[in-house]
Amino acid sequence: MRDAARFRSRMMRHIRSFFDERSYLEVDTPILSPTLIPESTIENFATRFDNPFLPSQELYLVPSPEVYMKRLIADGWGSLYQISHCFRNSEQVGANHNPEFTMLEYYTVEADEQDSILITEELFAALADKDTPDHLRPPFSHLTVAEATWVNTGIDLEDHQRQISLAAEARRLGLSVPDERESWQETFNRIFLTFVEPNLPQEKPLVLDRYPAQIECLAMQEGAWRRRWELYGGGVELANCYNEERRLQKIEGYYSNEYARLIEKRSRNGMPIPDIDVDFARIIAAMPPVSGVAMGLDRLQMLLMGRQSLDEVLLFPLSRILGDTGG
Repeated sequence: MRDAARFRSRMMRHIRSFFDERSYLEVDTPILSPTLIPESTIENFATRFDNPFLPSQELYLVPSPEVYMKRLIADGWGSLYQISHCFRNSEQVGANHNPEFTMLEYYTVEADEQDSILITEELFAALADKDTPDHLRPPFSHLTVAEATWVNTGIDLEDHQRQISLAAEARRLGLSVPDERESWQETFNRIFLTFVEPNLPQEKPLVLDRYPAQIECLAMQEGAWRRRWELYGGGVELANCYNEERRLQKIEGYYSNEYARLIEKRSRNGMPIPDIDVDFARIIAAMPPVSGVAMGLDRLQMLLMGRQSLDEVLLFPLSRILGDTGG
């Protein structure tokens, strides 16, 4: 594992040099927070702050540093980057997943998601050497989600904007869609994870652009699509990018809808329900135009080294820790 540790050390130095040379400021924000951005698809680790002189309080391990980085951007700090440990509960423990992982998150002020593609291509070029596999070498290839869905399923998403219509297409493909009403997003995810994602081209890094607007997130909406892309390398998801939503009404609507889903889901499964900072919507709305990218560095290292599992690059993956303790 020493070769993996040395590789990681070099990779981190190159990443820091890349952003430092472009006048991004590196920040180091907390991994514990009393409030989180509501995300019903993510489960959180909870802990408790106890102090003999202060009230006890639930705290949460952050799934992303954005909850603090966006405060700094709203305060006028300019373009920022951070390499931080992040945490997601109820995740798989396997080749591409570890509940504790290392995230590179970078925000470029006065830029949009298309600018972020170029910046990320430049980053990959800076990290490449003679041993870098072709499927990680820029230039990136590009597909929209609609194009990838059409190629792999024959479904034209623009013609199936209602759930009942998309569900009929899913059943045509042989998928079992529950009789009880599920959301458009849930039906789309069945189709995407079964037919689209496994068949994405892998010859070059792939930017999958313009996600359906029904997949709610804090990326700006443009018609039926969101200004969001994800980056795949060798078929593995590596990064997620938004042109960050800054319209207060849209942000408050997202908070309301997503928090309701979060409460419903976690009340059923007994998982912790984090508090939401109601002022955070106004903080995000105060940001300048900005595009943010979140990239999984453990997966990137795995692919750059030509390894098949995170266990081959992490010094202490949770699978090994649990095995060592008899868990």
